[in-house]
Amino acid sequence: MGSRIRAIAIDALDAEAVAAFWSRVLDWPVVEEAEDGFGLAPYEGSDLGVDVFAVPERKSVKNRLHLDLCVTDGLTVAQELERLLGLGAVKVDVGQPEDARWTVLADPEGNEFCLLHGSADAS
Repeated sequence: MGSRIRAIAIDALDAEAVAAFWSRVLDWPVVEEAEDGFGLAPYEGSDLGVDVFAVPERKSVKNRLHLDLCVTDGLTVAQELERLLGLGAVKVDVGQPEDARWTVLADPEGNEFCLLHGSADAS
């Protein structure tokens, strides 16, 4: 049997603020709190989560790995984009084509992620 992903880790100067942002984006509660960070998951005991760890340095270059989000709960892409921007995400240009089927965004500390222009069933 091979490996499986247990958690995606995000580094942040302000781990509490970034964890709160991702908690609202994903609608996942903080299920673990430690001195060096926070763990988010869809439910307590889940096999998959997002960990946000405090680090001393500010992000300075484009991510080499990022999350791709898809719209759920009957929202349109435009509605979800508006919601994400309202939570503190910002649009960023990383050289994506003008006709891209995704919107590149960044969390409050500049960690890039994409909102795909299609439904969760379109993959």
